[in-house]
Amino acid sequence: MLPEALQQDPVAAALAARFGDAITGGNLNLGELTLEIDPARIVEVGRFFKDEQKFEQLSSVTCVDWHPREPRFEVVYHLRSYERKLVIRLKCKVGAAGDVYAIDSLYPVWKSADWYEREVFDLLGVTFHNHPDLRRIMLPDHWKGHPLRKDYPVHGYKYSYADQQ
Repeated sequence: MLPEALQQDPVAAALAARFGDAITGGNLNLGELTLEIDPARIVEVGRFFKDEQKFEQLSSVTCVDWHPREPRFEVVYHLRSYERKLVIRLKCKVGAAGDVYAIDSLYPVWKSADWYEREVFDLLGVTFHNHPDLRRIMLPDHWKGHPLRKDYPVHGYKYSYADQQ
């Protein structure tokens, strides 16, 4: 549900009119609009912003680990409309289904999601369903764990690189 303080914002109001039940919260701070979106609806909301609201660019995807809070992760998307001279932020809270933290990929909407989602997967372990090439992008394939998680050991795990010559 769209917070009352955002009902006058044209972008937030357009989303609420179309996908009111997809909005779980939001705020307007220092002129920057942030909308919290139900993770199950992120692809259709992304398509709405691209096709109907003219947000041409997904400029970044990042993630926050709120360990030990559940849902643990918050996947954050930054969208830009050059035509409208607007920037908005979408946030999705991602909890665990067993040992897996997952959300649908925005790659089918914006191809720029490719490497951003791979980076979040590699460093935090959030899986993006329907991503065409979800594999590590920064760490070696054999690496164990996700080093930006808050429960990752401060000094990392002990590895032997002797066999990597």
